[in-house]
Parts: sequence; C-alpha cells; structure tokens
Amino acid sequence: MEPFTVVRGKALPLDHANVDTDAIIPKQYLRSIRRTGFGPFLFDDWRYLDPGDLDVDPAARRPNPDFVLNDSRYAGAVILLARANFGCGSSREHAVWALKNYGFRCVIAPSFAEIFFNNCLKNGLLSIVFKDNDIDDFFAAANRGEDFMVDLPAQRVVVGGRVYSFEIDPFRKRCLVESLDEIGLTLDHADAIHAYEARRHRQAPWLFSSS
Repeated sequence: MEPFTVVRGKALPLDHANVDTDAIIPKQYLRSIRRTGFGPFLFDDWRYLDPGDLDVDPAARRPNPDFVLNDSRYAGAVILLARANFGCGSSREHAVWALKNYGFRCVIAPSFAEIFFNNCLKNGLLSIVFKDNDIDDFFAAANRGEDFMVDLPAQRVVVGGRVYSFEIDPFRKRCLVESLDEIGLTLDHADAIHAYEARRHRQAPWLFSSS
C-alpha cells in the first residue's frame, strides 16, 4: 500500500445516496482477482452508454456525457465525495480496488456500509465520515473547482480556507500512515515470531522432525 499522509487535489462530487458496490463495479468484472486494471470500469453502468465486460476495450465504448466522472472539470480528482450509505450491497472488495485503480485516495461521505468501510481502510483508501452540513460545504466547494487538502496525521480537511476536523480509529490511522496491511502488521512482529519458533523447536523437537 502507498502511505497516506497529506493528499491535495480536486474532489469529484458524486451526488447520489445509497450507491451500492454493484454500481461501483458491476458483477461481470468480479471474474478477475488481480486487484489491478479495474479503473476503466469504475461506475461502469453509469459511465458508459453501452454494456461492457472484461474483454471489451473501454476506449471503444461511448462515454455518458451526463455522468460526473466524464466531466473534464474533475479530471484527475483524488477525492470522491458521496452521500449517505456509500458502498452498500455486496461485500465485494473489487469496489475498493476500482476506486483506487482510478486514482482516488480518499472517499468522504456522511455514512458508509460497514464492510465497505473496513475494506477501504484495509486497502489504503481513506474513508472519512462528516456530517451532512459539512458534506454540503464540500459539494459546493467541489462544484466551484476548489482544491482540497486531506491531512491524515492532523486529522483535518482544508478547503476554501476552512478547516474541518475528523475522527479516525488510531489503529487504522497508523496502518494508513505507515502503509501497513495485515502482512505488514504480522512482519512488524517478526522478531517475536522467530523467537517463538526457536523456543518451540527446543521444547518439542519431535514436532519438527523430517521423518
């Protein structure tokens, strides 16, 4: 995972509530488990006017000019703004992969589906909860083209000269800032693991015999 400290850039305002994971990445793309290459299929049914699949070249498809992801004003956005209950539906981790593959580093909404929220944090995608009135401020700022700064160590979002503080679990914060996934967290205790294995070899050598 890429460490998350301070991210600056545009925010894309997705003005929809109850966006489920099938809308984020439709079911036909779940056949791949590579964790990469899903960016062109993000919000696939809303993004294109014709159907797609893994073997269909996205460049050959017709973009939907009315969908915000195709609005050139938000090209290169690194922050996604959404409404309540974002990421509901199935628990597919592909939804988070697609958001990350597209280039989003952070999702801000008034509420998230619990499994999706946890999948975000495990994959290095910062998900932040703000009250509805703050979300309205963010949408207005994004529509004006203002840049955002998300400062995870300081737990704040800065936009238009205003500072908005947010809460995050200290353990999740550490994992994001230090780029630690489950494997990284395990390796953080490598010395203790090796010491335990050596002790077990001494205490019960018959468990490790090759015969």
